[in-house]
Amino acid sequence: MSRLAKKPIVIPEKTEVTVSGSIVTVKGPNATLSRAFHPAVLIKNENNMLSVSLSGTSPKLKPLVGTTVAHIKNMIAGSGKPFEKSLVVEGIGFKADVKGNTLTLSLGFTHPVVVPIPAGLSVSAVKNVIKVVGPDIEAVGQFAAFVRARRKPEPYKGKGIRYENEVIRRKQGKKTV
Repeated sequence: MSRLAKKPIVIPEKTEVTVSGSIVTVKGPNATLSRAFHPAVLIKNENNMLSVSLSGTSPKLKPLVGTTVAHIKNMIAGSGKPFEKSLVVEGIGFKADVKGNTLTLSLGFTHPVVVPIPAGLSVSAVKNVIKVVGPDIEAVGQFAAFVRARRKPEPYKGKGIRYENEVIRRKQGKKTV
């Protein structure tokens, strides 16, 4: 069994967790998140503590226990305080604008790149910094990675979209003799 699953998950105040079969619903002060897990993983809610265990002894199912615990902890954390990722748009003429439910990026192509913003996420763009905020850590990370993939930072000048704390290894380029 996973080391994460040996300890019970403490449910904080103002957070309500409902378990029905393999579906876990977390209702917190800021959001309500729901997720279905593998049926071989048993989740029990007792005295404001969640315990996760495996119903069988198959070695292929053992990693599911730790993954399930991590997902539940992220759901509880996201329902209380939303997750946030920041992206920096770097380059001359590169910019980002949010209009309604779309993110419009000017990235040096002949056309603007229009990215639809998924439901449940809020995106803001101020001075070439894009902030993605939402209660679901997977949705926030997936959208940030999708936006970054539109123009990855290049190693010579550093132009492109990068995460806020990401370090880009720079290359020297050609030398003139």
